Amino acid sequence: MSDPSLSPVAFWYLRHGETDWNARNLSQGNVDIPLNPTGIAQAREAAVALRGRGIAAILSSPLARARVTAEIVAEAIGLPVTILPELREVAFGVQEGQSMGAWFTAWMEDGFTPEGAESFAALRARAVVAVNTATGHPPPVLVVAHGALFRALRTAMGLEAQARTRNGVPFFCAPPNDPGAAWTLTPAEPGAALTM
Repeated sequence: MSDPSLSPVAFWYLRHGETDWNARNLSQGNVDIPLNPTGIAQAREAAVALRGRGIAAILSSPLARARVTAEIVAEAIGLPVTILPELREVAFGVQEGQSMGAWFTAWMEDGFTPEGAESFAALRARAVVAVNTATGHPPPVLVVAHGALFRALRTAMGLEAQARTRNGVPFFCAPPNDPGAAWTLTPAEPGAALTM
């Protein structure tokens, strides 16, 4: 069975605001770590950046750091939040709560999957199906989820996985005009970009 393809439908993507584990460079995975004060402020800034963008639906991971980020945005733009369980972050197994390191790069390159973890390939397939489900809602949709999940989506968009998405910065994800070309990611915040 071949990998699912990302539907060529533009959407907004927002990685949740910062948590204390983000600040300490620890892998969170499915551990339900809440937003810290910086993360709450980032969610409020994202809400301001997303006002007036015509967003018609908000879909979120069930994990609190994403859900609360989505709720803060939703309140600002007057929409409900729909929880999509498939948008949850990857399970990192025995690496949850551990420092990000060489193991993380090996995991993205499919050379290593920690005990009890989801493989990068499995995450990619799940992420693509989840976003295709989300973009089946009236457009444009806002997807609020996680960093590793977005790395997997980037590979489905023809982009490198090795780019860290900043917490709380919304990106407009636009499919290419030419099949086979890479998607375009445009941050809503002036001057913001993916950091390598």
